[in-house]
Amino acid sequence: MSYKDDIKALAQLREAQQGKWASISPENAARMRAQNRFKTGLDIAKYTAKIMREDMAAYDADSSQYTQSLGCWHGFIGQQKLISIKKHFGTTKRRYLYLSGWMVAALRSEFGPLPDQSMHEKTSVPGLIEELYTFLRQADAWELNHLFRDLEEAQKAGDKAKAEELIAKIDNHETHVVPIIADIDAGFGNAEATYLLAKKMIEAGACCIQLENQVSDEKQCGHQDGKVTVPHEDFLAKINAVRYAFLELGVDDGVIVARTDSLGAGLTQKIAVTKEPGDLGDQYNSFLDGDEITSASDIDNGDVVIKQNGKLVKVKRLASGLYQFKPGTGEDRVVLDCITSLQNGADLLWIETEKPHVGQIANMVNRIRQVVPDAKLVYNNSPSFNWTLNFRQQVFDAWEKEGKDVSAYDRSSLMSAEYDNTELGKLADEWTRNFQRDAAREAGIFHHLITLPTYHTAALSTDNLAKGYFGAEGMLAYVAGVQRREIREGIATVKHQDMAGSNIGDDHKEFFHGEAALKAGGKDNTMNQFG
Repeated sequence: MSYKDDIKALAQLREAQQGKWASISPENAARMRAQNRFKTGLDIAKYTAKIMREDMAAYDADSSQYTQSLGCWHGFIGQQKLISIKKHFGTTKRRYLYLSGWMVAALRSEFGPLPDQSMHEKTSVPGLIEELYTFLRQADAWELNHLFRDLEEAQKAGDKAKAEELIAKIDNHETHVVPIIADIDAGFGNAEATYLLAKKMIEAGACCIQLENQVSDEKQCGHQDGKVTVPHEDFLAKINAVRYAFLELGVDDGVIVARTDSLGAGLTQKIAVTKEPGDLGDQYNSFLDGDEITSASDIDNGDVVIKQNGKLVKVKRLASGLYQFKPGTGEDRVVLDCITSLQNGADLLWIETEKPHVGQIANMVNRIRQVVPDAKLVYNNSPSFNWTLNFRQQVFDAWEKEGKDVSAYDRSSLMSAEYDNTELGKLADEWTRNFQRDAAREAGIFHHLITLPTYHTAALSTDNLAKGYFGAEGMLAYVAGVQRREIREGIATVKHQDMAGSNIGDDHKEFFHGEAALKAGGKDNTMNQFG
């Protein structure tokens, strides 16, 4: 319904009250409705799921239409990202947010900073989703509030053309609410626990849930050692649990991202159940490392023996009770994981890798696409990678393979600043710049994200401010390094009172109290110093 139509409908509603609502302005009520488009988290989940499905179809038709997001750990951080995106690009199209379990553990747990091992309170995950969308909805209200104030000024001035232009902007306002890809880790328990948490996440607004195939109680960060995977049957039960949660809540096109950590995981907690040769359990067990035995005398107390490729094999079992996979089987296990997940309810894949390498990812995806042609990935452009060193080494290796003279470079020291302005360093930066475009085209990556960028940007900017403020620069460190840049670069937070909702509150006071409203935004408000 347009703004004008809403005013008419509200005017009729007021008239029906026979004078009891005489002090209610249809214009003000219509304005408040426009500034609060989404009433519940489920409204958001349904709206954003549709966006993701449309974006996935667009990518299938044209791989240059990939999507991106940045991870965030606070509602304000997510809000400012979307405000910045609209400011610089004019639209939020194909830009999402990522909710990282790593950052929830490190920054949101009541236990204090924790490693990424699912030790944080699982309720903090839906809590952060709700917080992010609260701030995004407030960004809508903030932006629209300025449009409505401008409309009032145009109407007071009798400028009908300007007023109509502003009404059109209000009616066509693009929301800051975008899809959030939300990390549920390994499900925080069994399939029932996964289902219950998924429901809370969806009710908070999540349209997309990312689930990994690690053992829940042994979960590790994807870029740490010691990862333990589960048999496919266990993982598929959790995919089913998430799908049921979406369907129960009416988000029929909710998106599930199935993540495999098998590339870097050399252990499993269970031997899979198998009923006949070649079934899924048998395929999983075929990767287990072990020694062939020929008689019962080869079996010691506590040994486990399975049938593998028609032979009896004593599987290697560690002191922890975990079983070991054969070395070099990671990529094969990844391919099986991905095909199995897509054939059993997952919509997108996540392959956790140890480096950003288009060729490595493409090799696995091409194998997957032989079975599932429209397979596509969400990919972690992780700060855990040393991007500079990785791409410089990739250029070095490519040149060496081509027969180009690389004697001017020490491969083991390529991170050194002395290589920044060399031909190798510049080409490596170009490869880094093009990584997302190249990987979207060649490796099936639909969505690129950086899991924890603001963890690092907050630390870096704080270090720079502390160094100057507590040093020789004093107050100039803040003025020149922060506030002056905010003013000149048009950063809305320079008027932090307005950003936090002061002007919205003033307008509401006027709605509620009329001329008796005591407002904060008068001539003595120091925010006026910023124009």
